[in-house]
Amino acid sequence: MEKKVLGIIGGVGPLATMLLGEMIVRRTVASVDQEHVQMVITNNTSIPDRTTYILDRSKKNPVPVMISDGQKLKSIGAEVIAVPCNTAHSFYEEIQKGIGLPVIHMIQETAKKAKLEGAKKVGILATTGTLTASVYQLACREVGIQPIVPDEETQKLVMSVIYDDVKAGKPVDFSKWQQIIATMNALGCDRIILGCTELSIVNKELKLDEFYIDSLMVLADCAIELCGYETI
Repeated sequence: MEKKVLGIIGGVGPLATMLLGEMIVRRTVASVDQEHVQMVITNNTSIPDRTTYILDRSKKNPVPVMISDGQKLKSIGAEVIAVPCNTAHSFYEEIQKGIGLPVIHMIQETAKKAKLEGAKKVGILATTGTLTASVYQLACREVGIQPIVPDEETQKLVMSVIYDDVKAGKPVDFSKWQQIIATMNALGCDRIILGCTELSIVNKELKLDEFYIDSLMVLADCAIELCGYETI
């Protein structure tokens, strides 16, 4: 298969962007530098917050900035685009059309992964913006999986982990995480999707087990394969 250059629209958030790059390197079958995926990465931290825009708490539209970044990546050789932000996939069609390159749909690919692994009732941990846009709920139902979303109080804890801990550059509050997972387990989830790339940082910090499906890891593997390389 012909090798392609990967473009990553980053800065959404910054730590998740760096973790995606690391995941791709670590998960590619390669024995020398020259056998790794070629990547071009932006880390544009001025992209407006996706959740506040979806919830109409801000009029700053992130889409034009993301399209502009995608076009810059295209101009320097990117042939496939990855966006390490689940919430941004609420604008997927607009972003892909604006860039004019294949954009990996992280949410659909994560739902397919859950189905492939036999999940039937999946908990969705994501930003309130992602849940409000229902992108995960729709993707799960399309593959025959029942999506389970947190109640209002649990969702506040999820948002606190994302914004007060990870995005603020602080260690994850383990007590908050325990409360979240206890609630999702009580709802009968047989797997949990980490549907926010900041939660991939939680996965790394807390060394979570295979009960969790990490959307950023799914994105990394899809990017490797679409660019013509093999995953470990």
